[in-house]
Amino acid sequence: MKSIRYFFAFCLAFTVLNGFSAIKDTLTVADALQNNMVLQQNKPFKIWGKANPGERVSILADWMANPIAVIAAKDGSFMGTIDIPEAGKGDFNTHHIQIETLEEKKQLNNLLIGDVWFCSGQSNMQFAVKEMIGAAEVIKNANQPHIRLLNVGLNFSENPINNFSGKWQGCSSENVKEFSAVGYTFGRKLYDELNIPIGIIFSGIGASGVQAYIPQGELTSDAILNQTYLKPYLESSKSKEKVNGGFSFEKVVRPFLLYNAMINPFLNFSVKGFCWYQGEANHMERESYVKATQVMITSWRKRFKQGDLPFYYVQIAPYFHNKEDPKLAFDAFFREAQERVSELNNTEMVSTMDVGDAKDLHPKNKQTIGQRLAAVALNRTYSQLAVVYQGPHYSHVNFEKNTATIYFKPETLGGGLITNDGIAPKFFYIAGEDQIFYPASAKIMGNTILVSSKV
Repeated sequence: MKSIRYFFAFCLAFTVLNGFSAIKDTLTVADALQNNMVLQQNKPFKIWGKANPGERVSILADWMANPIAVIAAKDGSFMGTIDIPEAGKGDFNTHHIQIETLEEKKQLNNLLIGDVWFCSGQSNMQFAVKEMIGAAEVIKNANQPHIRLLNVGLNFSENPINNFSGKWQGCSSENVKEFSAVGYTFGRKLYDELNIPIGIIFSGIGASGVQAYIPQGELTSDAILNQTYLKPYLESSKSKEKVNGGFSFEKVVRPFLLYNAMINPFLNFSVKGFCWYQGEANHMERESYVKATQVMITSWRKRFKQGDLPFYYVQIAPYFHNKEDPKLAFDAFFREAQERVSELNNTEMVSTMDVGDAKDLHPKNKQTIGQRLAAVALNRTYSQLAVVYQGPHYSHVNFEKNTATIYFKPETLGGGLITNDGIAPKFFYIAGEDQIFYPASAKIMGNTILVSSKV
């Protein structure tokens, strides 16, 4: 009889302990909240996750005198907001944040306070440091623990999700190799100039179309985008397939799937701004691309709920698409369309005309592009007005007989018009009203360019 009582007591204790164990496994924080991350300075910062419904969750950062407390909702979700201090120049002290309930405690460690930039797009943004010109030297000098990198794993989803794969890491010669060359170069320049911690998130994938990064609701509500991207997909057999995380060239242009899986998980995360390098997948489009990109920007801003965040993007580089025919100017028209995206407030396009490779869709001079993006940010976001961030920007043109005189906006001319090699400008074409282009000669005259053709 005694042994039966002992057995019953053992079973009861085991059950109770298992119950406590189950309780202790309920507190979780969002995938976006990790050790080693950079906290966006001077902004409210959200801490969110799951706990037992009705449970009190306490949040305390090491710079706070007292914790804040929130109550988990009926579905167990909770969210609390704390203030992040201003980042001091040269202040690389690490911090921690505690999240706890009566039974459990989580702690986020090795945190830095600085600026976080979110980078996205297709293959030229994904293009790794190890593949770019000057990679060996860059990698050798890339041990900067106060630059933090997050490479988000590829995924697709039919519905918005909050989970993702990928871990925040301090920048090192080892882990920088596979990171976005443009993203890292951009972040490194900001780090060198601002002397504060910098966090760079890359969440994108090669060959992807702009429509893949737009919420389904935004595509539905816009007639042009619905007709161009959403309706053809929803009416196709592809929309009936079960979606998984595997890559295919077809899947990365499907509408809204990348947004749901690779943008949505970060909507509660505080950032400084966005960098975007995309366009090749849509290069035969014009009006629809301008509309789609502007809708994408406004939808991200609306959902991140941090105002009109800066959005700086990269022009597609010259590429001949296996057709060496000067009469084929579709990429020129597309770059013109890309520029129109910047009619939206707090946006700016970085030019790549002089750093491309006509026979390489993925030109390897990525340092220049990252540094140009950084120059835009330094001038426009950080108010370093002495930093030159624009190249010559077209103003208007006058025609007289067979000569066109091109004028530029004075504020974009810097020290004046010059060429890299000191000789006359090359690769100009001229067309009449029929839009048929012919090779033309060009020369710099003061702050104008004269373009003429004998054809």
